[in-house]
Amino acid sequence: MKIVRTSASKLGSVDFENLNFGSVFTDHMFVCRFNNGQWQTPEVIPYQPMSFEPSMSVLHYGQAVFEGMKAYKDDQGKIWLFRPDQNFKRINRSSERLQIPVFPEDYFFEGLKTLLDLDRDWIKPGIGNSLYIRPFVFSSQACVQASPSKEYTFIIICCPVKAYYGGEVNVLIAEEFSRAANGGIGFTKAAGNYAAQFYPTALAQKEGYQQIVWTDANTHEYLEEAGTMNIFFRVDDQLITAPTNDRILDGVTRKSVIQIARDSGIDVEIRPIRIAEIVQASKENRLKEMFGSGTAVVINPIKSFGYQGANYKLPELENPIATRLKEKIMSIQYNLSEDPYGWRFAVD
Repeated sequence: MKIVRTSASKLGSVDFENLNFGSVFTDHMFVCRFNNGQWQTPEVIPYQPMSFEPSMSVLHYGQAVFEGMKAYKDDQGKIWLFRPDQNFKRINRSSERLQIPVFPEDYFFEGLKTLLDLDRDWIKPGIGNSLYIRPFVFSSQACVQASPSKEYTFIIICCPVKAYYGGEVNVLIAEEFSRAANGGIGFTKAAGNYAAQFYPTALAQKEGYQQIVWTDANTHEYLEEAGTMNIFFRVDDQLITAPTNDRILDGVTRKSVIQIARDSGIDVEIRPIRIAEIVQASKENRLKEMFGSGTAVVINPIKSFGYQGANYKLPELENPIATRLKEKIMSIQYNLSEDPYGWRFAVD
C-alpha cells in the first residue's frame, strides 16, 4: 500500500464541540482504482478534491454504493470498530447487485487500519464522540454508454461526529410514496435509494415531521423503515420489527438490537407489521415505544407518528427499552463492558 502523509494537518482548526454531522473531514483518505479487470494497488493520501470527466459513468447512471461505520476510542486511547465484517459483506452485496466488482477483504481492512492509525488524533474519547467512516465505490469510466462501467474507484473518507439527530423525532407514515419495491435495490446501500427519499421527506417536514415511515410499495399497509433507519415497535412488552427482504436494509445495528434484546429477556418478534395494528395499539394505550436504529443514531426514540391526518403520541416512560438497549450497545462500542458476541474489533 502506498502512503502519502499530509504536509499540514487541519486538526487544530476544528471545533470538536460544535460539529455539523458529515461536513468536517480528516486529513487522509483511502483510494483504490479498478481498471484492466482488477483492483490496483491501494493508497492512502491526503484528503483532497478529485477531478473527473463530465462523461464519468456514475454521473449518468448512478452506479454507486456506500457504507456507514464508526470508530471509537476508549479511555486508554485504544481504537475500536463495531462489527466491521458486516459492513464489508454488505458493501460487496450492494456492489454485486449494481454490477460493481467486489472489493478484496485484505484491501478493505488494511486500508481501514492504516487510515485510522494516521488520523487517530481525530477520534476523541468519551460517550457520544466517534469517527464516522464512509466507504463508497462508484463507476468512474468516462463513458455515457448505458452499460456497466469498466473502471471503478473505491474510497474511504472519515469525519469526526457527535450525535446525528437532536431534539424530538416525529414521523409521518407514507401513504403514497415508496422507498423500494420488490425485486429492486432497497436492500442495498445504493446512492439512488437515498436521493429518492429527499422529496417525500421534504413534504413531510412541511407538515412538522422529521422523517417518514416507509410502507410497502404494493399496498401501503405494512410498516417497513423509518427514514434511513430500521424501525422497532414495542406493543405491551413485546418488541416487533419487520423482516428484512429485498426492500429493507439489513441493518447492523438492527441485528445487534435484536440479539441484545433477546438475551436481556425481551420478547422480540420479527414479522410483517400492519399500520392498522399499530394505530389500534396506540388507541388502546398498548403502544409503549417506537424507535429507529442505525449506525449514525444507534437508537433514536420516536415521539409521535402521523397517519391519515391524525397524530398519535407515544407515552413518556421512566425506563424505556430503547434507552437500555442503546446503553448496552454503546458500552460495547466504547469498550466499557464485556463483549460476549465478539463484535468489537481492535484497530491497534
